[in-house]
Amino acid sequence: MAVDELKPSVAVVDDKFRPTLPLLRLSADVNAMSIIAGSGSPEGVVEARITRLYMDTAGVAGAILYIKKTNDVAGNRKNGWILV
Repeated sequence: MAVDELKPSVAVVDDKFRPTLPLLRLSADVNAMSIIAGSGSPEGVVEARITRLYMDTAGVAGAILYIKKTNDVAGNRKNGWILV
């Protein structure tokens, strides 16, 4: 996933100060790269796209960080997390 670059010549708000499509896309890209945090394993619980990271705030040593490796398992986007 690549973050689109905003060029100086591209408006980020319209004449009514609403965000333009390039700004909305950039915001979505940045949000998609943030780490998801929660208590417990994300497997079967947290829906995400491939490459998202999840930190288990209640995790014990060796079971804290997960990565979404598979987009879905049998059509379920909440599955496909692996412990890293």
